[in-house]
Amino acid sequence: MYLMDTEEEVVRIPPDHLTDDYLSAVNKIAKEQYEGHINSKGDVRILIKDVIPVGDGDIVHGDGGVYQNVRFESLNFHIDANEVMEGTVVSVESYGAFVSIGPLLALLHISQIMDDQLEVDIDNKRIVGKTTKKDIKEGMKVTVRAVMISMNNQNIHESKIGLTMRQPGLGRKEWMEMEHKKIKPAA
Repeated sequence: MYLMDTEEEVVRIPPDHLTDDYLSAVNKIAKEQYEGHINSKGDVRILIKDVIPVGDGDIVHGDGGVYQNVRFESLNFHIDANEVMEGTVVSVESYGAFVSIGPLLALLHISQIMDDQLEVDIDNKRIVGKTTKKDIKEGMKVTVRAVMISMNNQNIHESKIGLTMRQPGLGRKEWMEMEHKKIKPAA
């Protein structure tokens, strides 16, 4: 889920940027340092804006840079364990599918797709249930639940998120519509 938040951090302005417009330098360095990284709450910062210096900068003996406290608005992506969300299948592999969830890729392991024996068709980038003929392929929207989250604070692209679609109400929208038609009450 996406959240707007006000955050306060510290940026180091290197000596070669001290002759630049100070506000521009602070803004540029804050964006480079904080956008696309994980904050202290474990959220992925998608975008920061309205960067404002707070107070005077600090100079550390032996370091020619200035350490400036800054406050900014940030657009963050947050994901909780057991959260149900919609994603897009971006890749099909022999062991499952990768699903785009906001700015992150998550693994939908083959064992977590459906209660059916599955065939993986790598050439057509598709996974099909042998009995039900339900399928998923690249580009399809799916409703999934996060079952495992391990965020890597050093490199966001090495974060690991595990998904499932094996509970009722999860999977492709078409699957849910098919199930609903089967259960229609008699008039």
